[in-house]
Amino acid sequence: MPAPSRLKKIRNIGIIAHIDAGKTTVSERILYYTGRSYKIGEVHEGTAVMDWMEQEQERGITITSAVTTCEWKGHQIQLIDTPGHVDFTIEVERSLRVLDGVVAVFCAVGGVEPQSETVWHQADKYGVPKIAFVNKMDRIGADFHQVLEQMKEKLQANPVPVQIPVGSESDFRGVVDLLTMQQIVWKDETLGAEFIHVPIDDALMDQALEAREQLVSQVAEWDDELMEKYLEGAEITIPEIQMVLRRLTLELKVVPVLCGAALRNKGIQPLLDAVVDYLPCPLDVPPVRGIDPVTKAPLERLTSDEEPLAALAFKIFMDQGRKLTYTRIYSGKMRAGDVIYNARQGTREKLSRIFRMHANKRERLEEAGAGAIVALMGLKSASTGDTLCDEKHPILLEAIDVYEPVISVAVEPKTRGDQEKLMDSLQKLAEEDPTFRFYEDQDTGQIVIRGMGELHLEILVTRLQRDYGVGVNAGKPQVVYRETVQQPALGRGVFDRDIGGTKHFAVVEVHVEPRERGKGNRIVHRVRDASIPEEFLAAVEQGVSDALTSGELMGYPVVDVEVSIVGGEHREGASTELAYRVAATMAFRDACQKAQPTLLEPYMAVEVLVPEEFLGEVIGDLNLRKARIEGITAKKAIQVVDATVALSKMFGYSTALRSATQGRATFTMQFARYDVLCEPLGGK
Repeated sequence: MPAPSRLKKIRNIGIIAHIDAGKTTVSERILYYTGRSYKIGEVHEGTAVMDWMEQEQERGITITSAVTTCEWKGHQIQLIDTPGHVDFTIEVERSLRVLDGVVAVFCAVGGVEPQSETVWHQADKYGVPKIAFVNKMDRIGADFHQVLEQMKEKLQANPVPVQIPVGSESDFRGVVDLLTMQQIVWKDETLGAEFIHVPIDDALMDQALEAREQLVSQVAEWDDELMEKYLEGAEITIPEIQMVLRRLTLELKVVPVLCGAALRNKGIQPLLDAVVDYLPCPLDVPPVRGIDPVTKAPLERLTSDEEPLAALAFKIFMDQGRKLTYTRIYSGKMRAGDVIYNARQGTREKLSRIFRMHANKRERLEEAGAGAIVALMGLKSASTGDTLCDEKHPILLEAIDVYEPVISVAVEPKTRGDQEKLMDSLQKLAEEDPTFRFYEDQDTGQIVIRGMGELHLEILVTRLQRDYGVGVNAGKPQVVYRETVQQPALGRGVFDRDIGGTKHFAVVEVHVEPRERGKGNRIVHRVRDASIPEEFLAAVEQGVSDALTSGELMGYPVVDVEVSIVGGEHREGASTELAYRVAATMAFRDACQKAQPTLLEPYMAVEVLVPEEFLGEVIGDLNLRKARIEGITAKKAIQVVDATVALSKMFGYSTALRSATQGRATFTMQFARYDVLCEPLGGK
């Protein structure tokens, strides 16, 4: 098949959603109806193909984004199922970075939930076109129109329903296709593999005609030709609507919305049709942009096999001790045996094998071209966010944003044998997961691991034991604090010493002052005279940067501080870069001590969904945790409590919430900001 025709038939899509909206169930049905799986995998039974890790099957949640490929109506769909839990946000971030389009799944009862908003905004950040699927239409409390309203209100989206549900809750029977104006009904005896088109129920006809009218007017609004026909009352054909709807979806102006009940096997085939009809192929997305690694000049690569190779390594996975590098190829081709250039690291490596992945199963390929998402073996030094390219035509693509860990746990090996394996195993886990860090505490000799939440660290400790055979004991979770200053102050650092017979002299004066929360650090040059020669300013800045990594109170990184380099002293023949670097560090420390240093701790945005009868217990418990209640809103029989609370107060909250509400309440938590400690360390 010629390259452009091949590329037109590819859809690189992801499934994103809040935890428990049914992403993996939707993925499993897609695999079944496209013939990729011979039986339906169920999340609640631990048989889901896409949740193939042992821990995913035990917990019934997605932990790592799984990649698979399936066929639908002559199109190749490369699909990534992403986690919904906030602790694994990096998995969503790196998947969205390489995808062309997404299916956002919403629960018909919960609607637009906090993590839905997070992943939606991540997709917006990368300019990824979206279609929406309102799942769980068979659940008690399902409300299709409420979800549409929430999409407008919370996501500032422009939803365009292309279907309406036939019935809801236990009465949900199928959908009305507003383009063909037919009702689609699925046969339960064939597990939804067979469906029929029937005339629309008389009771639904008025609603369907009104929804169809609204669909046509919404689409015509954006297209002059269509608007003209609409105003004249002329017939507007299905291909005309689809063509404009596709263009508007690709331009991020509208979001086509479909509905169904994946667990009941209803609604998946029209969703696949919508993926083909409305989401982009690799040719529809703009050329990938990067820079020349040497000259820093901007470059771009068209989506074509004929262009020089440009690919992004977006995920590293250790499979039975072997390193797999998941890669999106934007342009050019790669073949097994090629020598590939890593532009970020400036290294060459031989590519030994190329695989098309189906969750944890592999299909070997001899070559892969533009638009492909493949796993590579043989690249020992590649890491997340590296650009793989042709050495004669190097390009450096934008890396993937990484989130800072907010929680830490001390781990210790159980035996001497475990001790030898521990650091090596931690290194492998850190290669896979950019949000996981570890270090050895110089004071205590303990090994400290850091991650995005309790669940994240719990899973990493279990993986150490199961996947790597390392016995470890884990301590209680510890919060990762930050330090800052509360008032302006001047500091002075003097370095005057003989080192190895060479004189080193420098004096540096700095001024520190607090910045607004979340604004980060800033280093400003305000040396008005020549008291610090220009060639030493870089060394002074480096000294300040070094000092910012460790505060005066407890050695945590210093944040939200502006440091102005205001002056110093210079001695001809004796002033050196080393002297200025050390003097700058001393000056910063001196200023910090005078500027009322204080600790900051991570505060989390918490949303609790609780049945009305348990609202009092939940509010009381949050008050005990010194939470700030931001608001309480009602969603039918469910109350939604929004609160901000210090992470240190939230350890063990899931257990407390379950026992207080007979297991009927759920909560989500995500990092909001760093703020001043709610009470002194060691306080109760």
